[in-house]
Amino acid sequence: MSQEEIAREAIKHALKALKKRHLVEEGAHSPAYIALSRPIISQGSEWKEKAENLEVELQQCYKAQSRLSEQLVVEVAESRALKASLQEKETAIAELEKELNQTRNECSQLKTDLEEKVKTLELVMSEHQELKAQLEQLTIKAKNAEAENKMLVDRWMLQKMQDAEKLNEANALYEDMIDRLKASGLEKLAREQVDGIVRRSEEGAEFFAESIVTSVCKHRINAHEGGCASILFEYNSGKLISGGQDRSIKMWDTSTGSLSHSLFGCLGSVLDLAITHDNRFIIAASSSNNLFVWDVNSGRVCHTLTGHTDKVCAVDVSKVSSRHVVSAAYDRTIKVWDLQKGYCTNTIIFHSNCNALCFNTDGLTICSGHVDGNLRLWDIQTGKLLSEVAAHSLAITSLCLSRNGNVILTSGRDNLHNLFDIRSLEVCGTFRATGNRVASNWSRSCMSPDGNYIAAGSADGSIHVWSISKADIVSTLKEHTAPVLCCAWSGLGKPLASADKNGIVCTWT
Repeated sequence: MSQEEIAREAIKHALKALKKRHLVEEGAHSPAYIALSRPIISQGSEWKEKAENLEVELQQCYKAQSRLSEQLVVEVAESRALKASLQEKETAIAELEKELNQTRNECSQLKTDLEEKVKTLELVMSEHQELKAQLEQLTIKAKNAEAENKMLVDRWMLQKMQDAEKLNEANALYEDMIDRLKASGLEKLAREQVDGIVRRSEEGAEFFAESIVTSVCKHRINAHEGGCASILFEYNSGKLISGGQDRSIKMWDTSTGSLSHSLFGCLGSVLDLAITHDNRFIIAASSSNNLFVWDVNSGRVCHTLTGHTDKVCAVDVSKVSSRHVVSAAYDRTIKVWDLQKGYCTNTIIFHSNCNALCFNTDGLTICSGHVDGNLRLWDIQTGKLLSEVAAHSLAITSLCLSRNGNVILTSGRDNLHNLFDIRSLEVCGTFRATGNRVASNWSRSCMSPDGNYIAAGSADGSIHVWSISKADIVSTLKEHTAPVLCCAWSGLGKPLASADKNGIVCTWT
């Protein structure tokens, strides 16, 4: 039975007991009441009043009993609520004790982990101290090596100066022999023999040959899909390198017109190409805002030069060291890169975009041709503008430095080709032709290796060749059916190569 039923039963028993007691008392008092009523009839009214009072008191007792019963019910209900609350609190206490035990276990585990971490940290600190000591030793060795390297460089420079003096003596001897052999009619034989000896004794010298005026298309090569915007020759070689909108770099044997090698990995159209002087690395300027550097021997991309925020339209390698590369992009910046480390060493910011650039022969200055038509010279170490000249009325599209570094050829959208003295930035000559129209903002013209001729392509598919000394056209080449975007002359003097907007490459002899 529930607590409530037990309470009700208790109340019923209590009521029955009270009633029974009342009846018993009433039965016990009735004889006395009768006995007393007889002698005291005269006092009946008084006893009647007392009886009524007793009945009133009895009713009050009943009312009090009822209130007590109600209070007992309330107290039983409160007792049940308190008991339920007690059970809930006992359950909560049990859960809290369980959580406390778990927390103690976790604390113990964390304490163990902390001890292990402290031991590991002590071990790492000891290793750090050892590495620091090793670093100090290596730093000392590096300083000693740097001092030794500086000493070796000084000795090497001294040796180079001595070699240069010997070379000057050999050149003077050569000139004296040429003068004497001219008188005897053996000029050609003397040039072949003596010049060959002098050139072989000059360490690192480039092969030199007189250029010829080209007139015949030797090979017509379907090189790239979508157009070819850049071509160049390897140094001291007849191997041609081309880059196109199909994102590939291809190397061609110009003697047979056959494809010898292909390089892949560029993520955008190739807008310009450069090659190091040892013919080991090819650098491509791409519309994907990056420059890609290939190792020719392995055919793999060894560097991806990132930092420009717009398409890269021009690139060149230093003529002194194959380590330094310069690039220009349509984010109005010119960046100098360390090819050995693979990152940018200097950034030049200018308000006019640069379409073409090239290193000077000193390896410390660069020439840049801009959309505003100005030719500018920069110091690559400080980024300072050294000088500038208004070269064209419209955008400059191409720059080509002569082999001796004395003059630079500029081409512009005003369809003019100007020669400037690099030292004074004075115009040495202006070349134009009826029908010769520059095809794009990156149309590349070129100068022959001996500095005697200029070749430039036109939007009508023709190529004009000027003689610098005569300041006149000596040849007009017609084979292309699309606008010619670039021309390049082999350092061997021949052949001349050209590429057009349809991706056709022609070689001329």
